[in-house]
Amino acid sequence: MIITLMLIPVLLSGCRIESRQKLETKPDTWETVKKSKHIVIGLDDSFVPMGYQTKSGKIVGYDVDLAKAVFKQYGIKVDFQPIDWSMNVTELRNGTIDLIWNGLSITPERSKQIDFSNPYLINDQILVTKKKNQIRSFADMKGKSAGVQTGSAGAMDIDNQPKLLKNRIKNQEPVLYDSFTDAFIDLNSNRIQGLLIDSIYADYYIAHQADHSSYRIVKSAFPKESYAVGMRKGDSKLQAKINEGLKKLAKNGKAKTN
Repeated sequence: MIITLMLIPVLLSGCRIESRQKLETKPDTWETVKKSKHIVIGLDDSFVPMGYQTKSGKIVGYDVDLAKAVFKQYGIKVDFQPIDWSMNVTELRNGTIDLIWNGLSITPERSKQIDFSNPYLINDQILVTKKKNQIRSFADMKGKSAGVQTGSAGAMDIDNQPKLLKNRIKNQEPVLYDSFTDAFIDLNSNRIQGLLIDSIYADYYIAHQADHSSYRIVKSAFPKESYAVGMRKGDSKLQAKINEGLKKLAKNGKAKTN
């Protein structure tokens, strides 16, 4: 399947207090990165097609290619560090990683803790079901089990707008998963009847299943999201360099991928 993702020109600003180990006033991460010619990016290595690990152990994906292309402009090597997605902000603030770059949605909750680059992609939260369960709307999820990834934008949406889904489902609480891979296993086994998930992941996953016609996608009323790169508060120089790199890639057309 050919996937084409387009950068979008949206401006965000940010400021930064940085330390690889503590949140104190210290040099911007960019100064460290510029000297070492090396940066560490944290990701969920099961999040297809943005950043994921192949059977051979290689980490690939759209975000992986995009990050490499941005930092290649500055002669900086990128290492990708798989992390527990529910701990992404903690990993960043503790200095285990320098950036979060893997289908990270801008949310009010995250914006209180970290800064973001300019958005580069628009995403939707959708509900994936199996056709045999006859679920065609959120109302049809009444009394049924719904899954979502821990720490995801979808999980935040469920809590922030409970009338849309949370108040309808079994026990008024979703089943939480460490990865969407595990969630799909339970959906296919009918342990859950619906899965709230990023449309980008769902479209890719379903298209690569032998029984792809057995799935149904239910659009949600949750607001559209913007994917961006997450960094520690106050990392203004690093933020500016990433924004500049993204802008150049959008302008020359290299932000597109197959």
